[in-house]
Amino acid sequence: MLTMGVDIGSASSKVVILKDGAEILAGVAVPVGTGTTGPSRALQQALEIAKVERNEISKVVITGYGRMTFEGADEQISEITCHAKGVHHLVPSARTIIDIGGQDAKVIKLDEQGYVSNFVMNEKCAAGTGRFLEVMARVLEVHVSELQVLGDKADKVVPISSTCTVFAESEVISQLAAGQKSSDVVAGIHQSVARRVAGLVGRVGITPEVVMTGGVAQNAGVVKALEKELQVSITVAPRSQLTGALGAALIAFESSYRAGTGSTRRNKSR
Repeated sequence: MLTMGVDIGSASSKVVILKDGAEILAGVAVPVGTGTTGPSRALQQALEIAKVERNEISKVVITGYGRMTFEGADEQISEITCHAKGVHHLVPSARTIIDIGGQDAKVIKLDEQGYVSNFVMNEKCAAGTGRFLEVMARVLEVHVSELQVLGDKADKVVPISSTCTVFAESEVISQLAAGQKSSDVVAGIHQSVARRVAGLVGRVGITPEVVMTGGVAQNAGVVKALEKELQVSITVAPRSQLTGALGAALIAFESSYRAGTGSTRRNKSR
């Protein structure tokens, strides 16, 4: 049985095609999200990688910020539930998930069975998100993917105290104008993200094992800053950007298996 999970975020579109609820045939992340061609491009690329046709997919579950804009899914599931499912599948010992996306950050507590026991989101401010890092990278005239390498060269941390992205941008500009090294400023930017997210963690508590997901998890500088802030070891989930889409594909499989609808879309009465 083939199932598909689609996760449309504000900054990226992800698709996972799963075989029999276990084997990932394709996992694609396109760096543009809702309101763009990202979702359709990610879907097409995934089908090509898996070498299957759309009508061979038994069920499609959609999740993420842009899930309401996607046509053709069989079911919509919240990103909280899908991230929990995906992370528990990859790291069964996970009890706390820190997910930092393009425009929001989430902290999710799991019980021993992998079900959500509590969560908190920061979705009304870009501080502590991927968008915050993108703005800071633009000021530093580097690509966001270069921040980790730049931060590794830091001799000290130049604190960025503003919690607002706009004010923090001005603060970074001022620090650079005062002669502070870019690498030291980046270390401060990473610390700023960590402190913002640590505040969210404090609202739900923290239980090891802590697993980090989302695009920002690929920045080891942020991960290290969070470990220091929280005084706990953090595991970066395998293929961290795809956990939501993977969870959606798993939910699609479980739902289809229980309902006995393993037939293809071609044979389904719609």
